[in-house]
Amino acid sequence: MKLLNAFLRLVRLPNLVMIAVTQVLFYFSIVPLYNGDEVWIYSTFTWQHYLLLIISSLLIAAAGNIINDYFDRNIDEINKPDKKIVDKLIKRRWVIVMHIAFSLIAILIGFYVDSQTPVFWLGFSNAICVLLLFAYSISLKKKLLVGNVLISLLTAWVIFVCFICYYRTLACSGCEPTEEWPATLRRFMRISFLYAGFAFVISLIREVVKDLEDMEGDRKYGCKTIPIAWGIPAAKVFVAVWLVVLIGMISVVQIYVWQLGWYWSAAYSILLVIVPLVWILRKLYQAQVPKDYHQLSTVIKLVMLAGLTSMIFFKIYS
Repeated sequence: MKLLNAFLRLVRLPNLVMIAVTQVLFYFSIVPLYNGDEVWIYSTFTWQHYLLLIISSLLIAAAGNIINDYFDRNIDEINKPDKKIVDKLIKRRWVIVMHIAFSLIAILIGFYVDSQTPVFWLGFSNAICVLLLFAYSISLKKKLLVGNVLISLLTAWVIFVCFICYYRTLACSGCEPTEEWPATLRRFMRISFLYAGFAFVISLIREVVKDLEDMEGDRKYGCKTIPIAWGIPAAKVFVAVWLVVLIGMISVVQIYVWQLGWYWSAAYSILLVIVPLVWILRKLYQAQVPKDYHQLSTVIKLVMLAGLTSMIFFKIYS
């Protein structure tokens, strides 16, 4: 049981659950599949293929978390000595074996899906994601902004890869030759980009807050994170600017949502996304020690989950 618990901590089980929830909600709430009496919107990318996509996403994320902990074991000895897993609970050679196994399975799943669907790039994109996460773990995370932006892009990719798999494989039987079908595709694109953009920005915010939390160990091992390179005040300003951008973006969307009569959706977003973001902005300037930044990082993760979960309202109101 102790070993199982260590494994689940190593692969970051809560993060994997968030990825799975996001992609499942995207399928059931955002993808415009419909089977009516006269109109049938369908895709050659079936739910079985989508399930394989989710599994490969989880394996890539787990492999990335594993290899990151492998290369971070010295830094974690300083920043999180009580949470260290590699060497302490799981031997290094098994960590490498798990990373290779998860990565290879994810890549093979991608190529299998490519062979069974019109999608032809999933295997290569999975391989690129694995390589980027490996590069992040060994060097890119130590470079100013590069690691932060990379992780944020890969977070957005969790949503965007789902959009790409369906956008080119959707078809409509019984649709009138009018603007309705192109309008449906444009709506699908706008919503997908909206959530991918949200995932990117809030992930970037959280990455910099985590850098503020981990400054001590990062500085000792030569990391050039924003707080180390620019200083804590500048890092806080950077986070605050993106928080204001995110709050503004979500507020504008809620005005539009309110005009559509989606009152419960607007109330949900205001209470569980906008208000917590304002609280984070306020607490950011009061934060002084790693414990404060850890609390902010945890709340940001919960806001990310709340924001992504709001996809369900597209199902409710459609």
